[in-house]
Parts: sequence; C-alpha cells; structure tokens
Amino acid sequence: MTKHRIYTTSFASVYPHYVTKAEKKGRTKSEVDDIILWLTGYSHEELKSVLEKKMDFETFFAEAPRLNPSRALIKGVVCGVRVEDVEEPTMREIRYLDKMIDELAKGKAMDKILRK
Repeated sequence: MTKHRIYTTSFASVYPHYVTKAEKKGRTKSEVDDIILWLTGYSHEELKSVLEKKMDFETFFAEAPRLNPSRALIKGVVCGVRVEDVEEPTMREIRYLDKMIDELAKGKAMDKILRK
C-alpha cells in the first residue's frame, strides 16, 4: 500500500496555511503554535527547527517529543472524515491537528480546543 502524499509533504509548507486560516478569522499565529505545541510536546525552539529543516509530516509526528494523551478527546469531522474513526496512526494525528485548527478558525475558546 502506498503512503498518502501528505506523509511526505513538508510540515513547513502547510504551516503557513494553518496560520492564514486562523488569522482570516481573527485568531493568531501564537494560538496556532500553542495548539501544535500542546498536541506534539515540541517546544517553541523545536518547532522553529522543524520548520527550518522542512521536516515531513510523518517525521514530524514520529519524532514528536510527547503526543498529548488528551488528544484522544478530539472528536468530530474534518474533511468529511470522523477523526476518531481514522485507524492509521499518523493520519489520525494529522486529522487531530486539522480539527483543532478548524475549531480555532470557528472561534472556539482555546481552553476548549486544548481540552482543559
């Protein structure tokens, strides 16, 4: 089975789209970063390094310092797919991130997005 194209896509090439999506709805780059750091356990410095290295999505999640255990609380549909039903682990992580960015763009409060 061939891997989905997103796995080999540079995280740095998609990151600006996350930021743009949030900013169009009055949210901030800082909030996007907070979501990414919460989900993956990367620090601000590590995220900056990931972006500079143009690390692909598969490596980005494989090398995440500490995937947040509360990410399992993320439920709902993104791109027509129910995130909790995605079986492939890397794709599920990508969908979790997509869902959280969608929630940010829809105006949801950060404490709700971060499942606090």
